[in-house]
Formats: sequence, C-alpha cells, structure tokens
Amino acid sequence: MGSALLIRHGQASFGAADYDKLSALGELQSRQLGQWLKRTGQVPDLIVVGSMQRHLRTAELCIEAAGVAAPQVTLDQLNELDHVEIVARHRPAFTSFEDMRAELATSADPQRAFQQLFAAALARWTSGQHDNEYTSSWPAFRTRVLHGLQTLAAHQTRTIWAFTSGGPIAVIANVLVGAPADNPFVLSWPLVNTSLTRVAFGGKRHSLISYNSWPHLELAGDPRLVTHR
Repeated sequence: MGSALLIRHGQASFGAADYDKLSALGELQSRQLGQWLKRTGQVPDLIVVGSMQRHLRTAELCIEAAGVAAPQVTLDQLNELDHVEIVARHRPAFTSFEDMRAELATSADPQRAFQQLFAAALARWTSGQHDNEYTSSWPAFRTRVLHGLQTLAAHQTRTIWAFTSGGPIAVIANVLVGAPADNPFVLSWPLVNTSLTRVAFGGKRHSLISYNSWPHLELAGDPRLVTHR
C-alpha cells in the first residue's frame, strides 16, 4: 500500500502584486520542512508538484534542504482555485486585483478583512447557483482535484511527496473523511503553510492518516513560522 504526503506550499506574498511568489518567511518554512524530513529519515520514491510558482519554489527549497533525489513530475490537478476570479465575481466593483488590494489596505487588519471577503466569495462559488459565471466552477474544481488524487494513487510507488495548496488538500480530506460536500473549505482555514497531510492508498479505498501537522515548525521554536495565509 502506497501513501502520499500532501505538502501545502510555504507562505505566499499576501498583498504583493505577485501573490504566487513565496515570501521570505515562506522560503524559510520550506527549508525548515526539508531539514526536518532529512532529520527524520524520510525519503520519497516520487515527487509530484503542482505547476504554480509557490508549489515549485516550496518543492525546490524543501528537496534541497532534505538532500533527496527522486523522479519528479508536474501535476496541474494539484493547482489551487482561482481566488482572484472568485472574489471578482462576488464583488464586481473590483475591476482588478489592485482594486481589491487597495480596499484591503484601508483595513486595520488586511488579512482578516480578506479572510471574511474570501469566505463570502467561496460561499457564492460553491452554492451551485452561479456555476456558469466562472471559468472553473466549484464542481469542475472538485472533480479536477479528485482526478488528481486518483492520479497519485495510480503511481506504483511506495511514498510520494506532493506539493500543492490548501484548496486541493481540503477537498481531498473532506472526501476521505466522508464530510458533507457542501462545506468543504471548513478544512482549509486551519491549514498551516508547509503543513503535512498524509493519505494512504488502498486497492478500492483511500484513507486519511493525518491532517495538517507541522512538527518541523514546532521544532524550530518560533511561533512566527506558523502562518495560515
């Protein structure tokens, strides 16, 4: 029976023009993860990476720090949802990402303000009432991610490291624990950057073994390393 370690990317650049780029803290988190994996003797047989820059950079830094070598493939099915479009459909007054950034910047807590905005935008996206308005609807996103899970399971390898995002991890965890499909992102809000979620693959059934652990950040002893956005 094989397994996959689903690794959420390091902290991205919230509030910057290029959100997809890791922040300096995100790069440090990624190195901390690699060092911990090396210390605990974990070695992958296959490395799978989403195609977004934050996935690729997290994988690069983690693998370098871990000192491992394994075949690597890119899997677009592990990519995150399009938060910019989802927010824009909810708030049409935002004609550009810069408009959203400017409004959030006026808040006393821009990250909290974005969290509230994004939660409302996700509720609209997953409601099923506006599917035709999105480039990728919620059902299409969910189907794509679950196809990605099956792609991982189909690899004849014992251990996979899969670098992805919070949305896909939440969808996969939601399905594997049999939670209601109408509120899948309740499992995305607690996810820590570079956290680990382990999935075991069986012949007919897959299992969630662990969810959202971050021992590498706890070991560092610096609470500033534990971030959610």
